[in-house]
Amino acid sequence: MPGNGETATRRTEARSGEGSAFVLSRGVVILFAVACGAAVANVYFSQPLLVTIGHDLAMSPVLVGGVVTLTHVGYGLGLFFLVPLGDVADRRRLIVAQLLLLVVALAVVAAAHTAAILLVGMAAMGLLAVVTQTLVAFAASLAAPAGRGRVVGLVTSGVVIGILLARTASGLLADLAGWRSVYLASASLTALLALVLYRVLPRRSDAPPTTLRYGQLLRSTITLFARERLLRLRALFGLLIFAAFSTLWSSVALPLSEAPYFLSHSAIGALGLIGVAGALAATMAGRLNDRGLSRRTTGIALALLAASWLPLAFTRSSLWALVAGVILLDLAVQAVHVTNQTLIYALHPDAGSRLIGGYMVFYSIGSATGAIAATSLYTAAGWGAVCALGAAFSCLGLVLWAFTRHGAPDPAAEVTSRGEA
Repeated sequence: MPGNGETATRRTEARSGEGSAFVLSRGVVILFAVACGAAVANVYFSQPLLVTIGHDLAMSPVLVGGVVTLTHVGYGLGLFFLVPLGDVADRRRLIVAQLLLLVVALAVVAAAHTAAILLVGMAAMGLLAVVTQTLVAFAASLAAPAGRGRVVGLVTSGVVIGILLARTASGLLADLAGWRSVYLASASLTALLALVLYRVLPRRSDAPPTTLRYGQLLRSTITLFARERLLRLRALFGLLIFAAFSTLWSSVALPLSEAPYFLSHSAIGALGLIGVAGALAATMAGRLNDRGLSRRTTGIALALLAASWLPLAFTRSSLWALVAGVILLDLAVQAVHVTNQTLIYALHPDAGSRLIGGYMVFYSIGSATGAIAATSLYTAAGWGAVCALGAAFSCLGLVLWAFTRHGAPDPAAEVTSRGEA
């Protein structure tokens, strides 16, 4: 509301390159969060629908498994090849164009009557869903340096909710109107968001922050990793926390669908509602980072992540233990993730899309590693071995933090000083 300096609006810095007249209100930040959640949810919609899709299109088990694999492969390619474009193109036009192309990909998936068309549509959908990261970078660029953590935290909370509720929403819609209705509904929502964002987001009033050609742009992403120790460190944190995150969420349905629970797909999907607590951590971590407490926040969150596997190990005997473990794990993962994104963006705001896109490549590697390892390990050695794997990823992150926390000045302090300079 007018006059409330902390919760109302923040003017963009002229050096951000997006135009100084735009006012980033809380409502616009929430719009960013909704758009991020809606876009990233497309990557996860298929997980509870695989059996139904496979039966409908007479797909072999190998092809059914390829649905998830190709979606994530497309997403990983998009992170490297599409997200950096935000540093050379008008982000408003880029976001709207990607959303409209995403609508086309979703329509192809919804109308697919052969496995080949479905797989092509899924790969394209994953490729274009990386608009989420372009939105995160755009929101960060529009925020004042002193409040950037808060904005990134709020936007990331939308990503968290989108990921965790995607399975629940797709399961419910599929039960009501079939699996194709999931992608038709998403296409309609995406088209509406494209229209709203086109009208709301600011037009760039000056030249892009860089004039690099496309090949140079991609090479510069690798150069940034070679040059910035903080980026490499935070990317490793991202890989480990999302390996732990994926270890849980890719395999937890397996013990819950067996004795003594025999839970339905809808009941298992409802676990995502519990995980939404991670959205609260995203907001809190952003505010703590704005206060220069990024190192302490990271250490505490990694300790909680490691501790979360203790109650999770008792999942077979207590659903309450599972609930406690899920809450701890999601709180911890999102706290580290928001801190990572806030810090790396502030290294070079003019290269924000490349920084976040490159960082998220490590997120994808961690997610894929956790998913493949957890499902294979569950078949070979059971739930206890899966929890040991998740704890190992988490403890590696904590050890990395312990060995690097005294190696350089607090990165949060460095970033704050840069922003205020």
